[in-house]
Amino acid sequence: MIPVEEALERVFALVRPLEAERVALAEAAGRVLAEDVAARRDQPPFAASAMDGYAIRGRAAGPGARFRVIGEAGAGHSFPGRVGEGEAVRIFTGAPVPEGADRVVIQEDVTREGDIVTLGDRLDSGTNIRPRGGDFSAGDRVTAPRRLRPADLALLAAMNLAELPVTRRPVVALIATGDELVMPGEDPGPDQIIASNTFALKAMAEAEGAEVRLLPIARDTEAELRLVLGLAEGADLVVTIGGASVGDHDLVGKVASEMGLDRAFYKIAMRPGKPLMAGRLGGAAMLGLPGNPVSSIVCGHLFMLPMLRAMLGLGAAPAETRRAVLAEDVPANGPRTHYMRARLSPGPGLPAIAPFGRQDSSLLGILTEADALLVRPLGDGPRAAGAEVEYLPL
Repeated sequence: MIPVEEALERVFALVRPLEAERVALAEAAGRVLAEDVAARRDQPPFAASAMDGYAIRGRAAGPGARFRVIGEAGAGHSFPGRVGEGEAVRIFTGAPVPEGADRVVIQEDVTREGDIVTLGDRLDSGTNIRPRGGDFSAGDRVTAPRRLRPADLALLAAMNLAELPVTRRPVVALIATGDELVMPGEDPGPDQIIASNTFALKAMAEAEGAEVRLLPIARDTEAELRLVLGLAEGADLVVTIGGASVGDHDLVGKVASEMGLDRAFYKIAMRPGKPLMAGRLGGAAMLGLPGNPVSSIVCGHLFMLPMLRAMLGLGAAPAETRRAVLAEDVPANGPRTHYMRARLSPGPGLPAIAPFGRQDSSLLGILTEADALLVRPLGDGPRAAGAEVEYLPL
């Protein structure tokens, strides 16, 4: 068995950032920007009014000063003339500031009678003008890699970028294995269970930005497993669930090896998830996950998602952990890193974390109640309540 850290190094060696493609801005939410892009214009593209009011020439004008209104400027409609001494233009938020004006007096600070406005005695001290390029200038860059959030899309739209270079979505082929499995909605036999792991892994991979192909369940024969693995051709990552251990019906390693698998490792010093296998099969990276539901999902968080992030160009880094304090004593850990299903609760500083009493890797009900995996390093001694520990958020 190898430690988790070494296993991560080996799976990162199996993948590389994928090529870029161009997509419409409206389709870019959640995608990863693959190349730097530059603004095509200034924002704002002109000096703009920050308030509704009156544009005047005379920044030093004080209470009681009078100005004659000579026109109006609105958003999308500039005033065509020039503002001279003693003149004002009625202006609205976002409108271009007329030539000659150096200040916008907000409408609450003036009184108007006909075409004459008089400044009041509670004048705003600012100019209320947004300078040209105050947000960004033409040529300013948004750097890659970057997962595009809604605010990023607004920025890129304002930069007048209708298309963006983004990393191609990794294609993931998911294969559940085993005679004991049937799909949800089918009628299981007396010795069968419902295939569940693939649906969690599919959702996880899609949330990370992958395109997922859910392949048929591979039954426990070499011929059928070989057939289903063949259906994964063209995927960037092949993920099998179950059949990776050493039982008589655990055929994934044997069949994949016969099909050319270049194995990177088999078995990790972790729980749950010890019988995990990885390598390259043809043009794809391959992960052979354990069949127990919690094991496969935990391994998905620890290995599958970091691999996908590396493919998307976001760097080869382990899943990010955070800090919490133990809400109760925990005993010493054994010779494998333990990812204990746990529950967080608010604390005065760091959150408090408490592992569930039952940690069997078959218990999906416990996993759905958990919002964290408490990380117990291999060989770690007993820890008392109040000790700082690491956890992986779920």
